[in-house]
Amino acid sequence: MSRQTVLFDAPGPRARRNVRVGNWIGAVVVIGIAAFVVVQLNAAGQLRPELWAKVVDPDSWLYYFLPGLQNTLVAAGYSIVTAVVFGLLFGVGRLAANRALRWFCGAVVEFFRAVPVLVMMVAAYQILGRFTAVSGNPQLLLSVVIALTLYNGAVIAELVRSGVHGLPKGQREAGLAIGMTRGQSIRSIELPQALIAMLPSLVSQFVVILKDTALGYIIVYTELLRSARLLGSGAPFAILQSLLIAALIFIVLNYLLSKIAELVARKVGGRTSGKARANPAPPNAVTVPAVGGGGT
Repeated sequence: MSRQTVLFDAPGPRARRNVRVGNWIGAVVVIGIAAFVVVQLNAAGQLRPELWAKVVDPDSWLYYFLPGLQNTLVAAGYSIVTAVVFGLLFGVGRLAANRALRWFCGAVVEFFRAVPVLVMMVAAYQILGRFTAVSGNPQLLLSVVIALTLYNGAVIAELVRSGVHGLPKGQREAGLAIGMTRGQSIRSIELPQALIAMLPSLVSQFVVILKDTALGYIIVYTELLRSARLLGSGAPFAILQSLLIAALIFIVLNYLLSKIAELVARKVGGRTSGKARANPAPPNAVTVPAVGGGGT
């Protein structure tokens, strides 16, 4: 029996027909709205050929889109690495046997999960400018990375905690039975399994980090969205076209990130299952016949 038939009854012929009709009606409505928007934009002169020519001009890509894309990828790359490190440290800290350490890590995680990224970005920018010698583009980049690290690292820490708690209790009991401490069991047995199980959620958080780099415009960090706005604000005003190109670039980046994560999950899953098949039983295992079985 499949999981779907356990959760709910499979739709019959009439229900499937109603679903298809509803999908077609929804598609027609969406297409109609899109056509209406395009007609209105064309009537307002927003789809003139010279506006599109501006965003496909090589100079626009050389001086706006590509530098903005580079800044976005740099900020996202640094933030993903530091957020994962932050999340693993505080996630494992929330699972520690020491109550004071658990309380401290929990307070840090809950605080940074509650503060908006934009507020932390502005605060980091002000603190770096007032109390350090960092200035210019390094100050902007560091402010973006700090804010994204603290918020998304706190979310990843919660993913780590919930992922470990979601494992069967027998995993930890087996580790303790062979002489491991609680920390060793978490690091060597539970955490690797939890990371594989929560990989889809991690990828979703990486996508959030990539998109949230656009918040750097508030502190004048020249990422992809700000570069597109600067390009579109010139004469002739092609803000719609430039933002559309930026949106398409974000879509492609997120799609590639998801595909890379799927490939990694497939490789890791195949490797672990291969090891399990290669070692079906210990070499000196003793086979005990089943009670009541028909032996020869």
